[in-house]
Amino acid sequence: MRKLPYLAFPLLLTVFLFTLCSPKETEVIVLENEIKKSSDFSKEGMVWIEGGKFLMGTNEKEAYHVERPAVQRVVDGFWMDATEVTNAQFLKFMEETGYVTVAERPLDWEELKKQVPPGTPKPDEKDFLPGSLVFSPPTQSVSTQSNDLSLWWKWVVGANWKHPESPESDLKGKENHPVVHVAFEDTEAYARWAGKRLPTEAEWEYAAKAGKENQRYAWGVDFKPNGQFMANTFQGVFPNSNEGRDGFLGTAPVKNFPPNPYGLYDIIGNVWEMTGDWFDAASFLRISGDAPALDSAVSKCYNPDNPYAMEKVIKGGSFLCADDYCINYRPSARQGHSYDSGTSNVGFRCVADGK
Repeated sequence: MRKLPYLAFPLLLTVFLFTLCSPKETEVIVLENEIKKSSDFSKEGMVWIEGGKFLMGTNEKEAYHVERPAVQRVVDGFWMDATEVTNAQFLKFMEETGYVTVAERPLDWEELKKQVPPGTPKPDEKDFLPGSLVFSPPTQSVSTQSNDLSLWWKWVVGANWKHPESPESDLKGKENHPVVHVAFEDTEAYARWAGKRLPTEAEWEYAAKAGKENQRYAWGVDFKPNGQFMANTFQGVFPNSNEGRDGFLGTAPVKNFPPNPYGLYDIIGNVWEMTGDWFDAASFLRISGDAPALDSAVSKCYNPDNPYAMEKVIKGGSFLCADDYCINYRPSARQGHSYDSGTSNVGFRCVADGK
């Protein structure tokens, strides 16, 4: 297995300057005032995760540096969705609230330019039309060493949660797939409506490890025990040749692979899952005392590969994680994801407090 240098997914999104979907102030949905808790709130479809101590991160040499060192953490008990939020569930939220997702709103250069290097030229006006980033595999082999994400990610005008590949695509037959093209604001709005919240990074990892702290994968030490695929990942040569040996080339319906010991489905693979925490590449070094505390007065997050970014932690990997490029199909894996944009491989699941 060839392990490439760590890549924060939205690495220097100056490659896609227009992908940072910061809406105009007059268009922002004010969550506290406009999104009300659904009268149908229920813990149905959730599993209880008993709290406790665990080792967060890993000391594996084959892991990325942002996952090291392992540190002891404590979490209280919480409820967690057994599956990622599906298109059908998100549709119900949209119909009841009239919410408009970030990918469905035009972009605002005045907000965007605050998050890119000074002097960055304004993109063409056509690049401010609503849309989202869609994985678009090249037709031939390309080098991943250059970190040129534009070789396999394209900004598609009109792409959003209900048109995941293009304006012409729809959700027919994908009702039970995880919703994608959702920004952090969208996931928070849904969680508020559902009477839930996003998990912290610690809660997510604790649930994913399910008491098995020293296993590389959520299901054990072997990636494919007894020849069985345990998650929806990328098989083949990334990014142009996905062989789909696990049965899928893109997202899969939830509950298609075995659950972890806590009863959580697709906690690894399928889509990355949003958490409520800001991304800090040196988080575990700070906890262990090997790096100074983050100066939150300067920035809420820290990513040396993307210094202007404001990113939330995403966990679990996705259908695009491959053993020749992105070995993030592990519980300790973590990346930063721009808080104000969505992509075709990032979704979420919710948690709730109290027993």
